[in-house]
Amino acid sequence: MNKVFREKVFNPKAFIAFLTAGDPTPQATVQFVLEMEKAGADLIEIGIPFSDPVAEGPVIQAADLRALSGGMTTDKVFEIVEEIRKVSQVPLVFMTYLNPVFYYGYEKFFARCQQLSVSGIIIPDAPYEEHFEISEVADKYGVDVISMLAPTSENRIKTIAKDAQGFIYLVSSMGVTGVRSEIKTDLKSIVAAAREVTDTPIAVGFGISTPQQARDMAAVSDGAIVGSAIVRLIAQYGEGAAPYIYDYVKSMKEGVLRA
Repeated sequence: MNKVFREKVFNPKAFIAFLTAGDPTPQATVQFVLEMEKAGADLIEIGIPFSDPVAEGPVIQAADLRALSGGMTTDKVFEIVEEIRKVSQVPLVFMTYLNPVFYYGYEKFFARCQQLSVSGIIIPDAPYEEHFEISEVADKYGVDVISMLAPTSENRIKTIAKDAQGFIYLVSSMGVTGVRSEIKTDLKSIVAAAREVTDTPIAVGFGISTPQQARDMAAVSDGAIVGSAIVRLIAQYGEGAAPYIYDYVKSMKEGVLRA
């Protein structure tokens, strides 16, 4: 993924978009991903829904429940990616929790990722000290286990950053995902500390919802990540959300490019 980011995505700054697989339907998810790519998203995170998404706020929690209620499974998420890959090679990563991956089987899961060119995975509930048992298998299949840095990481920033793969997901604020009116964390100092030990791209997520926020976050890093604001559009407009997602992602991408 580092190669993908260097040569394609971070040019010069990236906008990374998130949505939950199967919300409201698998077919809609395929359409929404293609709309986000068309609108300028450089990388798309696909959430594999989980019943206890501890890092998520109410918007994404509700999306997970809608998707699970509709019968979404890990196998069906792979089927969604299969449909996307028929028409697009947009860079994709998964975001999910340890339980679905463990239950599916590490070898089987990451082999399937390799088959479908899923470049990485973000697992918020996998502690740094334990992520090596995942990355050991993921590495065999060319899938990056993406590290997360939080404002509370403090003395662990350099330790985590030094081993980072693909890109570093820098959490902008304490708490769970969700739209925030302002972001006050001293992100510059976190980025500076990480830069002392790695040149892996750093993208900021959690709480970003406006083009100005996206611009501000990209100005101190290599890009901005947005999830809840997109998922909220899907909750509002359902299967008809595609044009609203397109317009929103386009505006956010423009914000990032002004950084």
